[in-house]
Amino acid sequence: MTTATPTPATLPSLMRRNAATIAARPAVREKDRGIWRTFSWSQYYDEVRDFALGLAAHGFKRGDKLSVIGDNRPRLYWAQLSAQSLGGVAVPVFQDSIAAEIAYVLDHAEVSIIVAEDQEQVDKVLSLKDKLPALELLVYDDPRGMRHYDSPLLKSFADIQAAGRTWGAQHPGHVEAEIDRGATADIALLAYTSGTTGRPKGVMLSHANLISAGQAFVAAEDVRVDDEWLCYLPMAWIGDALYSTTISLLIGFTCNCPENVETVQRDLRELGPTSLLAPPRIWENMLTAIQIRAADASPVKRLAFEFFRGLAERAELRRHDGKPLSIAARLGLALGEIFVYAPVRDQLGLRRARWAYTGGAPLGGDAYRFFRSFGINLKQIYGVTELAGLVALQPDGEADPNTVGRICPGMEVRIAESGEVLIRSGGLFEGYYKQPEATEETRADDGWYRTGDAGFLDPRGHLVIIDRAKDVGALDDGTPFAPQFIENKLKFSPFIREAVAFGDGRPFVAALVAIDLATVGKWAERRNLAYTSFQDLSARPEVRALIADEVRACNATLPAATCIRRFLLVNKEFDADDNEITRTRKIRRRFVTEKYAAAVAALYGDADDVELTTEITYEDGRTGKLKVRLDIADIGAPATAKEAAHA
Repeated sequence: MTTATPTPATLPSLMRRNAATIAARPAVREKDRGIWRTFSWSQYYDEVRDFALGLAAHGFKRGDKLSVIGDNRPRLYWAQLSAQSLGGVAVPVFQDSIAAEIAYVLDHAEVSIIVAEDQEQVDKVLSLKDKLPALELLVYDDPRGMRHYDSPLLKSFADIQAAGRTWGAQHPGHVEAEIDRGATADIALLAYTSGTTGRPKGVMLSHANLISAGQAFVAAEDVRVDDEWLCYLPMAWIGDALYSTTISLLIGFTCNCPENVETVQRDLRELGPTSLLAPPRIWENMLTAIQIRAADASPVKRLAFEFFRGLAERAELRRHDGKPLSIAARLGLALGEIFVYAPVRDQLGLRRARWAYTGGAPLGGDAYRFFRSFGINLKQIYGVTELAGLVALQPDGEADPNTVGRICPGMEVRIAESGEVLIRSGGLFEGYYKQPEATEETRADDGWYRTGDAGFLDPRGHLVIIDRAKDVGALDDGTPFAPQFIENKLKFSPFIREAVAFGDGRPFVAALVAIDLATVGKWAERRNLAYTSFQDLSARPEVRALIADEVRACNATLPAATCIRRFLLVNKEFDADDNEITRTRKIRRRFVTEKYAAAVAALYGDADDVELTTEITYEDGRTGKLKVRLDIADIGAPATAKEAAHA
């Protein structure tokens, strides 16, 4: 009788296990100047150990905080594991955050060492050094542009590793001994929330929390050691910490870092990952790109695309309903696979993907069905930062745009009387850093976590998330109102980038809409409509008429009571720098409602337009104001069945 080898207790001990058992297998690849460079698990461990020794040489000790800021780079992942190897805590920061946001997180977390990707991030940190009293060392990865910097805080990643090798020769076995000292209860990660309702909160996650969530995913999904994973999501997002670090360490598959943000789609196609996680915004962007290419194609190609697209979506609906496909439909799908579906998957870089997930926020059902109908095994996943990023996922064969799947193994769900979803799992966080009162507010009795989401379990045992509990309401006639459902319907249009729906306690549904500049811009160019800016384009009556048609198309899929009656095109994109959306592109609904109060009041008044003054934030933190008069579009009440029949 053999006994199973116990899972190592910490992330660094998982890394050390991989270096011993699958030493030659590729652990991570990095694309630099067009060339992929591969590091094996033994090299991975060596890089982490050398940097950890360098940190120790500079006084880093158990409980200290190290932050990384930048795009997905192997050295930033190694820096986090180096800190954790010494008993420290990793504090990743969103790389596109403005200075004030970064200063708050780094100061609140009392970060002593920052590892920055490049000159841009170094400049950002140096401009804040007076606000970061705990900062002792700033390390940079990319040396380009750094030659003439002389700050005493600055050192290169290579210099730290070199110092580590020297220090390590005098302290043999130091890192190994510190890894052995590590305990499952040690805090591994301080993940700051997106701050939809206020200041971000520091979620303290232990090694046990992360490993528990990783094991739950592995138990529920087909994850293999020879998988290829693309690391392109923000390192500060819990999804990246769970998949690119924890699950990679558990299984030993290969992570791949693209060259930069601009080359992600090209690198995705070149790599052809076997699995993928993307938030709704990415899937919506992919869908928009496909729709634009189809619209720009020749008439014959456009007709063929629309024919096979319609066939695939009808077939997907029949499969979802458990109905058989006719011989003609199967033959048509086979032809579509040759001429449309396979080429589209190849263009998206998903030709080898066994499964793909959407998570972080709801994805509209229309977009969801589109990708599945084209042969992409797209499924929903649901998680929250406070539960180490995982709660539920959809097994193969049970994909459904209306649910987020089954609760993962080892987790429990309970629906409170108020309709709020409560979860209990081994991934439950240790608390909010320096905020015990906020921690207590999220905990129910016996270790249950209050997610803040309203939902229920369907007859199959799938969890259905309706919306944020505080956002679910009703029209003044009692009709249930869930804004996200309507917003996702609107965002299926390639011309609409973002939308915010209103209706709670109101007589009807109205919306603020932000156009997709690229798509609407191309539409305008094909019609020889000149424009100079986002504000100029969105103010054109032709664009307002275009969006009105898209709203009517959306209304055709909604119950009559919740159809959108009026909308207003905002004069700027919703921007994280302006606090309108989070860094993970979730609407800060309360803030938007307050900021656009005049517009909301006009939507429910008799006015045909409204004067709107909006504040904008530039990258350097300066602010300015845009003042403009915007027209309100009336869609009117939906036609009754009798009226529609005579139309």
